[in-house]
Amino acid sequence: MKSSISPGESFPLGATVRDKGVNFCIFSRECTAIELLLFDTPDAPEPSQVIPLDPKQNKTAQYWHVFVPGIRAGQVYAYRAYGPYAPEKGLHCDGQKVLIDPYARAVANWENYSRDAARLPGDNCPKALRGVVVDTSTYDWEEDVHLKIPYSRTVIYEMHVGGFTRHPNSGVSPEKRGTFAGLVEKIPYLKELGVTAVELMPIHHFDEFDARPGLRNYWGYSTIAFFAPYVGYSSRRDPLGPVEEFRDMVKALHKAGIEVILDVVFNHTAEGNEDGPTLSFRGLSNQDYYMLEDDPSKYRNYSGCGNTFETNSIASRLILDCLHYWVAEMHVDGFRFDLASALSRDSDGIPLKNPPLLWDIDTEPILAGTKIIAEAWDAGGLYQVGSFVGDRFAEWNGPFRDDVRRFVKSDPGMVKHVAARIMASPDIYSKPGRRADHTINFITCHDGFTLNDLVSYNEKHNEANGEDNRDGMNENYSWNCGFEGFTSDPEIEALRQRQIRNFLTVLFMSQGTPMLLMGDEVRRSQQGNNNAYCQDNELSWFDWDCINKHADLLRFTRGLIDFTQSLEIFQQEHILAVSYASQAPHIVWHGTTLGEPDWGKNSHSIAFTLRHPKFDERLHIILNAYWEPLTFELPPLDHGETWYRIVDTAQPSPSDFCDIKTAPPVKQEAYQAHARSAIVLIAK
Repeated sequence: MKSSISPGESFPLGATVRDKGVNFCIFSRECTAIELLLFDTPDAPEPSQVIPLDPKQNKTAQYWHVFVPGIRAGQVYAYRAYGPYAPEKGLHCDGQKVLIDPYARAVANWENYSRDAARLPGDNCPKALRGVVVDTSTYDWEEDVHLKIPYSRTVIYEMHVGGFTRHPNSGVSPEKRGTFAGLVEKIPYLKELGVTAVELMPIHHFDEFDARPGLRNYWGYSTIAFFAPYVGYSSRRDPLGPVEEFRDMVKALHKAGIEVILDVVFNHTAEGNEDGPTLSFRGLSNQDYYMLEDDPSKYRNYSGCGNTFETNSIASRLILDCLHYWVAEMHVDGFRFDLASALSRDSDGIPLKNPPLLWDIDTEPILAGTKIIAEAWDAGGLYQVGSFVGDRFAEWNGPFRDDVRRFVKSDPGMVKHVAARIMASPDIYSKPGRRADHTINFITCHDGFTLNDLVSYNEKHNEANGEDNRDGMNENYSWNCGFEGFTSDPEIEALRQRQIRNFLTVLFMSQGTPMLLMGDEVRRSQQGNNNAYCQDNELSWFDWDCINKHADLLRFTRGLIDFTQSLEIFQQEHILAVSYASQAPHIVWHGTTLGEPDWGKNSHSIAFTLRHPKFDERLHIILNAYWEPLTFELPPLDHGETWYRIVDTAQPSPSDFCDIKTAPPVKQEAYQAHARSAIVLIAK
């Protein structure tokens, strides 16, 4: 074989299957020599063949390449990079470390992987991760296509692939629990819930050992290989299994009418700071892949995780190629960019007005039909909600989360703020032409309290994380309804049930794209832990007994989603008009008296009428966050019309939600709203 090896080509990057073999290409500016290692088995302690790359024959510009005939998909490979090793100068070309290809489509030897072996001096070959050659052209997609569901008709369900089915009571067979295949078995549940997109927490292969001793990185925000599905989420143990199983999952979700959005973590990698392991990028071209301090031995840290990807260099190429791959070859429908503001900084960490990478993502034709969603802040203090670059990015609306939480818990002075959030936050998203459905509204997400814990705890309880409860957010805007944690007190439980329904009502009655956290529809609890990134156990997993235990809440949530999805007033791309007479979809604000909203500091209630004249839709919503009942005047209707009660969160189930066919009429001219309750009426 060795005699027929040829120089190969500098494109594309990664390992590419050709007719007679595989072309390998990798970027490195800093190293002076590279070796390609080929392994006979995924866990072989040493390579069966070492192919040195000649700088004169196998290098074009900064790209090292070689063509190896006679090998195919499934071949396991890795690299060694030799050159200057001077960490004090930011140079880490350590030939003792086996490196995984940044473009590896699959990962092998993960069972033997050791983070410490990659971090400490010495050869780590037996315990190093390797890449696997993948040929994506052979998979049968069965005419699968991207669904391209508009934001205006999207309901997002943020979920953790492992935690969704890992619990023993999931009903999934043991070998499929916590896997892509396990998720497929639960698609009927997602379909019945009514969500149209799943937003998967990181599924790129990550370092599960990037956590405190004795704990695991459960969330996955510690990427090693951006092109490879995480091996731990596959029920198959062959090298190509994770790739095939992921695509099977995408295809199955698409058949059910559900899009797949990936939470992508391009702001940092698992290599961490100067004390972290050498896994890939650091050993190839540290100064190109990472932002370094003026002291090049240190890393700029705008991610809060030790390093920051240098997106003004070769990393920007990797990110764009990665997005292309997941859309074109893996049929993913969109991306949520973790700490996206970090991608807007220049090499010195200064925010750019027009960051090239973000504009490239925004305007890239391959991504034109996908959803791109920004978490528009970073850990370095940059906060760009409402001012994020580009024309296409939707944004996680952090103020929606905070203001709705404060309103529902009866903080003073919140009525005006919550009204703006209900209208898709025109005070924040003031850019001309900004679409109302590009605000991603949420009450909870993976980071923070679950919805159950939001009404059950005043303080975070993160002792299990081993950091003396110092980690996690301190400002949760939560209220325990009178007792910290679990209680069997019927009055407190009734109040908590009502508050949960109040939150859900505000979420789904607001303009914008709603996002629901996995398990909130059945009161999933983390026992007050608001930073469960390292809790790969029943604390974080979906407890499937809850779908029976809290069937009433599940029914309520399904009903809300179905109701709002059936109405055009909740499918608007533009901010509603504020008018009584407008022939466009509009909103009218009220207090307890029609047309007289109380915006004052001491007000804790608001009412509003939504109307879509073209589709003859009229709703009246009452939100009473006051601790006493209040009576609200109802708008008069045309002759023959009546208000019907869809939602009253103070009513016992099943009267808390009624579909249009069973909704009771409201014939009075006013409605008494119970203390801390939400009411939705529809005119028919």
